[in-house]
Amino acid sequence: MADKKIGIIGAMEVEVKALRSQLAEAKESVLGGLTFMEGTLEGTKVVIVRSGVGKVNAALCAQRLILQFGVSHIINSGIAGALAHGLKVLDFVASTDALYHDMNAVGFGYKMTQIPQMDCSDFPADPAMIEAAEKAFASLDEAKGHKLLKGRIASGDQFISDKALKERIKADCDPACVEMEGAAIAHACYLNKIPFLIIRCMSDMADDTGENTYSFNEEAAANLSAALVKNMLKGF
Repeated sequence: MADKKIGIIGAMEVEVKALRSQLAEAKESVLGGLTFMEGTLEGTKVVIVRSGVGKVNAALCAQRLILQFGVSHIINSGIAGALAHGLKVLDFVASTDALYHDMNAVGFGYKMTQIPQMDCSDFPADPAMIEAAEKAFASLDEAKGHKLLKGRIASGDQFISDKALKERIKADCDPACVEMEGAAIAHACYLNKIPFLIIRCMSDMADDTGENTYSFNEEAAANLSAALVKNMLKGF
């Protein structure tokens, strides 16, 4: 695609600094409290931005990338807590779809996770971007010994470290992993008809030991995720 421009969103500094440091022809813009870095990565036009943590920050960031920077695709890169059986620390998930695990309008007759008066509540990722991520992962030296799983991502404004809450989310959503931004980015992309993919590297198992393992694995997980993003840019 000749006019391809990829928006790359990470919630935290650790999730964007590796990619930002490799940016060529970098240009910085500060808008709406966010710092956008435009340039090229692997010969592809990109805009890299740290959104901040949580759904509102993520959605506002995605919308600005679409309207103000004219991105053609969005990748949300970063870390998450694993929920699918067999996923281990530093394994990957590429989103098939994303939904909110904390959307609750049950009292109005909706199912858990269903967004009232919307035609879609589980936003589908772009198949070509999923395929590009799979191929990129297969050739990524840094990922040897780890695996990539295609699966659903569940998002909410909570860091999931409680076992009972983890079990509730699994029952409601059946996700591969859980985090705090992806579904909001997917929501914005769906409404604007922008292809997207969420790539998450597992930093912990999202259970009662999550708080202990999170800090230890945070930077390694974020750097692996960044390497995968860079490796897939030419693949779609």
